[in-house]
Amino acid sequence: MALLSTLTHADVSIPFASYTHPVEAAMPRISKRIIATLQPAEKDYIVWDDQVAGFALRVWPSGRMSYVVHYRANGRFRRYTIGHHGPWTADKARDEAIKILARVKDGNDPNTERGEERTSPTISQFCKTFIERHVKTHLKSTTQAEYQRAIDLFIIKKIGSRMVATLTHSDVVAFHHAYRHIPYQANRTLGVLSKMFSLAILWGVRTDNVNPCRGVKRYKEQKRERYLTTEEHQRLGKALDDGRSAMPEAVNAFQLLLLTGCRLREIQRLKWEYVFLDEGIIRLPDSKNGARTVQLGESAIGLLGDITRVEGNPYVITGRKDGGHLTDLEKPWRRIRKEAGLHDVRIHDLRHSFASDALELGEDLVMIGKLLGHRDLKSTARYAHLKKEPIQRAVKGIDLKIFTALVSGGSESNI
Repeated sequence: MALLSTLTHADVSIPFASYTHPVEAAMPRISKRIIATLQPAEKDYIVWDDQVAGFALRVWPSGRMSYVVHYRANGRFRRYTIGHHGPWTADKARDEAIKILARVKDGNDPNTERGEERTSPTISQFCKTFIERHVKTHLKSTTQAEYQRAIDLFIIKKIGSRMVATLTHSDVVAFHHAYRHIPYQANRTLGVLSKMFSLAILWGVRTDNVNPCRGVKRYKEQKRERYLTTEEHQRLGKALDDGRSAMPEAVNAFQLLLLTGCRLREIQRLKWEYVFLDEGIIRLPDSKNGARTVQLGESAIGLLGDITRVEGNPYVITGRKDGGHLTDLEKPWRRIRKEAGLHDVRIHDLRHSFASDALELGEDLVMIGKLLGHRDLKSTARYAHLKKEPIQRAVKGIDLKIFTALVSGGSESNI
């Protein structure tokens, strides 16, 4: 085999004197046929590809062969091992060599990147850092629980063993697709993963400055719209009255949810120190969107006034544990809704009903947003079409006005 003295191609110029191989042979395009003719020698040697400058096959005395690519970075000649022949084919390795040389041309050093990848934490390891440095420090307790759930049940379970430095966009697409049967959870989990990678970049863990979650299309989510009619309110009221003796605390909670439009946790964790009956308000020091004031109507004031305060317990809705609040409202709610024949109504739908009733009474979206403690009008706007009656009344009024004008105009023209 003929000896070569230099390899020259655009940005790659490597003097063979820098290598210590006894045989360096130039051959046609490396292929399965060419590889079949190669025999091991006393020392390892390099066989160069004539199509991609820098791409070669390294043949070891043991007969093992490795695909390599040579390049120059920061004034030094480097060799990057792509992989062994067998798992890698010549064509697949050549394509990889082209990608590697493109990265070199962009100013990167693949060997340095590979070293960083090898020292990169796994996603499971980085999750612990993410929880300690961000989740526990900057998020509210309820949001912390949501993040922890997404990490434990979905992220670690599916991709926890992958390296933070090597996870690709296509990997994330596949991860998101795996949970397509639960689109809401898939989208929420993708959001958590995206935040993790944003911080991995900020903290220098992901050095390529690429967030692989960016551009992954979220699934469409069907927003559930359910509210109580007047007749359903009556059935629910009767079921609550019938259930009061068996579960008074739960009934108090459900009635407060109906009368205030509060979120479940806001009532479930309501403390007496937040309640000001003489002013007719509840001052929540913290809610989903920060501190807010809840205005109370006469019925809500009366209900709160009738609730017995338990000495040593700061909560309005007390639980079985001394000093604690009622933790499980789902089980009593299933019992109540079954009794009322409202099998498809969730606890959160009581808040929807509060909003839709306000709309029906003529309150505008700005006022309803304040009543519900929304941060912006977009959150309130989704309630605007929950009930058809106000829209139908508006249409009938507009219809009548226009029709009257048309008729009047036609009459005058006929006179």
